[in-house]
Amino acid sequence: MAIFLGIDGGGSKTTCLIGDEQSVLGSGNAGGSNVIRVGEESTHAALAAAIRQACTVAGLEPSDINRACLGASGAGRAATREALGRGLARLLCCEIEIVADTEIALHAAFGPGPGVIVIAGTGAIACGRNARVESARASGWGFAISDEGSGYWIGREALRTALRAYDQGVTPPLLRNLMHALGAATHEQLVIRGNAADFAPLLPAVLAAADSGDPLALGVLNHAGRELASSASVVLHRLFSPGETAPVAMVGGVFRNSSVVRQVFYNEVSSEFPGATVEPNVIEPVHGALDLARRGGRDAI
Repeated sequence: MAIFLGIDGGGSKTTCLIGDEQSVLGSGNAGGSNVIRVGEESTHAALAAAIRQACTVAGLEPSDINRACLGASGAGRAATREALGRGLARLLCCEIEIVADTEIALHAAFGPGPGVIVIAGTGAIACGRNARVESARASGWGFAISDEGSGYWIGREALRTALRAYDQGVTPPLLRNLMHALGAATHEQLVIRGNAADFAPLLPAVLAAADSGDPLALGVLNHAGRELASSASVVLHRLFSPGETAPVAMVGGVFRNSSVVRQVFYNEVSSEFPGATVEPNVIEPVHGALDLARRGGRDAI
């Protein structure tokens, strides 16, 4: 029996599935494995932890795996693929395919068919392909200059918005939540820590404020939904003709955890491109990675 491994190496979380030709036998999770964000050693540690956990659940050893596929942000760059490959080679002795995170997400959503995905996790990107196998993308150029609507972007925008309110003499729930998330007891501490923060981990604080009805937090999430829809619209108009049906899928923790972002995204995409059909369920790219590992294994036979 052949054993396959699919891995989704995200900025905040690494997820993997181990399975045979038909079934999922085990799963594992660990911290982020984005080489640029966390460094090579932390990336290797996260990959190893997730793989070992999945193997333990499945009652298997890493040496039992016949083929693996890893989808990761930045894997279009040779240096990133090499760094990821070095980590996997420490644990696996099988054929390993390393592809972009967009590739496993597209495959999970549409198989080999046409469609547009928008990933909103730590980072954000929209990409897709049409029936003519033409491809396009928008956003996803890195958290410092792009990635509108991502978890990082939401955390930064929320902090900016909350500090504007503070300047006006208001202390909204959003500000209190962000102070707590950053471990800041005073405004001065908030400024110091906020200017050195990784903004993506602030997403839960923003979501909690929105759930309590805080209008500032709700405004940030609405803005994120519009930004993500705008990226999707760019790709849709580049790949599909007006009136053409175009499937669209949502991917990532921002969509998974925020009904506000999902609803705004759905409404905006439907308005900007009436032929778009948005899948209501958030796609899990790791299933695409596992299937690509299986397909590669079959192709090699």
